[in-house]
Amino acid sequence: MNFHRRLILRGLTLAPAMTLNAWVRPAGAAEKVRIGFLLKTMQEERYQRDKAAFLAKAKALGAGVIFDSANNDEQAQLAAFENMLSRGAQAIVLQPVNTGTAGSMVSLAHKSGVRVVGYDAMLVNGPLDAMVMQDSWAVGKLQAEAMVAWLKAKYGSVKGNVVLIRGQPGDSNANTMSSGVLEVLKANPGLTLIADQSHEGWSPDKAMATTENLLTKSGNKIDAIICNNSGMARGVIAALDAQGLASADKVFVAGSDADLVNVQYIAQGKQAVDVWKKIDPLAETAVEIAVKLAANPDKEPKTLIKADRVINNGAVDVPTLVTPVVLIDKSNLDSTIIAEGFYTHKQVYGN
Repeated sequence: MNFHRRLILRGLTLAPAMTLNAWVRPAGAAEKVRIGFLLKTMQEERYQRDKAAFLAKAKALGAGVIFDSANNDEQAQLAAFENMLSRGAQAIVLQPVNTGTAGSMVSLAHKSGVRVVGYDAMLVNGPLDAMVMQDSWAVGKLQAEAMVAWLKAKYGSVKGNVVLIRGQPGDSNANTMSSGVLEVLKANPGLTLIADQSHEGWSPDKAMATTENLLTKSGNKIDAIICNNSGMARGVIAALDAQGLASADKVFVAGSDADLVNVQYIAQGKQAVDVWKKIDPLAETAVEIAVKLAANPDKEPKTLIKADRVINNGAVDVPTLVTPVVLIDKSNLDSTIIAEGFYTHKQVYGN
């Protein structure tokens, strides 16, 4: 494919920076390249960090950034993507709302000679140029292994009723995290998976409603609830709290993203574990790859990227870079997430 850049509407007057649909220029110098950063949502606390880290790294590399977010709306994301193409993005970093249909956006970009880097969640059946992600399978495995250790400590054996709270139906990231959980469950026949439920928009409210229903049906006989993200874990804990069960000694709850409230819940003893997906390496690596692809439109991605692994997404083999994840619990908050400056001691523990 010829990736000579076809600049579209280069003379377009650009909008001033704002929270969404923002244009950010590198300070003190002309931009070297122009890249897009399109997230599926900003409703989760962590995405403020993704955005900040991405913009800071782009500024350091002299790249201009067009930023937008889709509020978990597939059509809104398509419109934002097309807008980035019209505003001259030379590469776009995309976290898809719908991993099953986002391949069409990549094909659209390729028609304009624009490369696309997947971010956080792998889209399927599309000609993605590169991928930057955390090891989602490892996230689920870490959550479930922590649950097994908790059950052993509580019962002396691995037994109990388990609930799996998934994110968006069909989302590849939700499915991969869940596969890590299910592998551990399969290896421990004393565990009973009483529910495996997806939730539109990764909704905490829907996760709370699911938990309320399951508590009623089971007579509060739930031992562990594993959630694909921190927001849904908060919904779960709200439902448990109403029944006097919001305690890491009573029901094991795992989240993923390490939002501040969830980390505070761990410190308070309401939540057992969360998985800290280190945001800075994820966002910074995505910028580096996007800048390389934008600056070298005639070179194949595999020649520019030193991939950790190659993943077939159903359409192509995607060179993929994988960034760290860390299990956090009450015993290691100080030595991990606080020691590395993600949160302060006061933020986690108060006064």
